[in-house]
Amino acid sequence: MAKLSAKEIIDALKEMTMLEVKEVVDLMKEEFGVDPSSVAVAAPVSGAEAVDEGPTSVDVVLASCGPNKIAVIKVIRDITGLGLKEAKDIADNGGVVKEKVSSDEANEMKAKFEEAGATVELK
Repeated sequence: MAKLSAKEIIDALKEMTMLEVKEVVDLMKEEFGVDPSSVAVAAPVSGAEAVDEGPTSVDVVLASCGPNKIAVIKVIRDITGLGLKEAKDIADNGGVVKEKVSSDEANEMKAKFEEAGATVELK
């Protein structure tokens, strides 16, 4: 018997009546021990339900400046507008670089820090 593609199987199912499709499902249960209807994902009932995409704002926290402290200080100054001493204090001690920024902006900042060799956490 020739191997059927998934599209060919779906096309064949489209041509069947509901009773025939039920027979196929019952045969799959017997043959493979799996109920294909139990793995189906239900669609949301209402479009008004909120989808949890994670936090809308995060804090960018410097965990470690790594071996290239000068580059990290430059990134801190560029992002925050702090003076040299304040930026150096953050690079030396770690801590929050910027609070309550959007996830996209935080990911951009994280990329800049990682490029400079620092380790950053988004909280």
